[in-house]
Amino acid sequence: MGKTCKGEIAFVVISGKKKYFIQVAYYLSSNQTIERKFGAFKPISDASPKYVLSMDRLDFSRNGISHINIVDFLIGKKDINLT
Repeated sequence: MGKTCKGEIAFVVISGKKKYFIQVAYYLSSNQTIERKFGAFKPISDASPKYVLSMDRLDFSRNGISHINIVDFLIGKKDINLT
């Protein structure tokens, strides 16, 4: 887990010289949840990939942050390229 001045990032993955930031939510069921999950990335100024994983089928990607359905990720239908 990583901490920022605005909150926490669920996972910070470091693979070789690459870094990835991942937030996880059950559902992005309200604007408050969406703002909290996507807003946690605001203090991070580097260009490392940022992802929000949730059960939602609707794509909420924005501001360079990718939203991925967690089921699609777990069954290998969507990849976050951790290589």
